[in-house]
Amino acid sequence: MTSPTPAALLGPADIRELAAALGVRPTKQRGQNFVIDANTVRRIVRTAGVRPDDVVVEVGPGLGSLTLALLEAADRVTAVEIDDVLAAALPATVAARMPGRADRFALVHSDAMHVTELPGPAPTALVANLPYNVAVPVLLHMLENFPGIERTLVMVQSEVADRLAAAPGSKVYGVPSVKANWYAEVKRAGAIGRNVFWPAPNVDSGLVSLVRRAEPVKTSASRREVFAVVDAAFAQRRKTLRAALAGWAGSAAAAEAALVAAGVSPQARGESLTVEEFARIAENAGNTRNAGNAGNTENTENTENAENAENEEPGQQ
Repeated sequence: MTSPTPAALLGPADIRELAAALGVRPTKQRGQNFVIDANTVRRIVRTAGVRPDDVVVEVGPGLGSLTLALLEAADRVTAVEIDDVLAAALPATVAARMPGRADRFALVHSDAMHVTELPGPAPTALVANLPYNVAVPVLLHMLENFPGIERTLVMVQSEVADRLAAAPGSKVYGVPSVKANWYAEVKRAGAIGRNVFWPAPNVDSGLVSLVRRAEPVKTSASRREVFAVVDAAFAQRRKTLRAALAGWAGSAAAAEAALVAAGVSPQARGESLTVEEFARIAENAGNTRNAGNAGNTENTENTENAENAENEEPGQQ
């Protein structure tokens, strides 16, 4: 496998020239902050551990900075792009810059949150500079719908990277932390400076590595049921779990019964629990409701959207 060449990858002048030719002006609404540094995309591919047999899915490829570096390293790359102009232009950029690999590239023109199938072989890796305003929902959606993704490396806002990788007991441990850990072992994998983007964002960026769990969380409860407990616990994170889960369980007494049955102190708070403990609480929900308190087990998965709402500076290749 050869290293990406300067002629193949996009530099600052290339990015601006492409954008001008397409009439593209980066917008905050679509999360368009384009990476203009070839060394940064090389670093992302290297940190992701992309292998020659990998089928990589990329979300938000933009003008193709990371796409080209991924094509050089992986067997196949499928890019998911929502923007009409960028989606139409990317195949031509790939064909012009890396003609020998163009047949290994596929473009899906869609909102990533609506994608449940991809063309070609199932993806084995997700590598992306995610639009920061929707980073967590997109990440969780991809992990849920594509179980063959073994390894993930995403660039997100630095604060979101901290939340995703946070351990129980941390002040920033919350909904993204628990839900990401449902699927994978999560850790910070580096920082990215602002000057590698055009336009430069007003926030710092971080890399997050996720390696899918070798064994799923052992529980008889469904993902939906477990996530409902997580959402309820962090909706009122300053309250004890007995109080925070009262609405979910039907009453404070029912919440306490579920917590005790799960071996969790009713006086604990959500930020101290592991994903396995949340799963045990969900398992015991049926028993407490059979005792006479009906509760709502619907999964309100837009909690991560609320936690992400403050992230106004999006990012994209």
